[in-house]
Amino acid sequence: MDRRQEILEAATKSFSLFGFKATTMDQVAKIANVGKGTIYTFFDNKEDLFHAIVFTMINQMKAEKDAVINERKSFQENAHLVLMKMLEFRESHALLSKLIAEEKEMQTPVVQAVLIKVEREIVHYIAEHIDRAIEKKEIRPVDVQLVAYLLFKAYMAFAVEWQVTHEKPLPEEKIIAVFQDTIFKSLNV
Repeated sequence: MDRRQEILEAATKSFSLFGFKATTMDQVAKIANVGKGTIYTFFDNKEDLFHAIVFTMINQMKAEKDAVINERKSFQENAHLVLMKMLEFRESHALLSKLIAEEKEMQTPVVQAVLIKVEREIVHYIAEHIDRAIEKKEIRPVDVQLVAYLLFKAYMAFAVEWQVTHEKPLPEEKIIAVFQDTIFKSLNV
């Protein structure tokens, strides 16, 4: 593994444990077992390092989502698979979870900007699939950006936020049923 990659992994670990605000370049250097100056040969500052990590995370998220798409399945089936994969990604990646918590608690501007970028990437990805479904005449023409945003936010609400205010999380089957009976039904040709 090269030095740059070692630094990225060490920084990811530090940001995941301590958040953006509390992470220092000294911590990253110590975890990576390099001098702080070595970090600056690859990254201008902590924000630059942070953005490089988030860019890598977004690419991983896209690759995981692309792996579940099946061209033989309907738009609704693929949309469900992709959105559940996004939520699984969110739950399984400590950095993203830490960023979401930090943004809620401290409203760190850099973290807010990164989370907005992640959300935009996800909504854009969903919109591309909606566009393809419209072209294939699987669904009726709609305002693609609004529907993509609605799908993303609704899944987040049901799959993540629901369990904060209710005794137990909604089962996946219930989420599917609600979406099929409402949003997906309204998209049918």
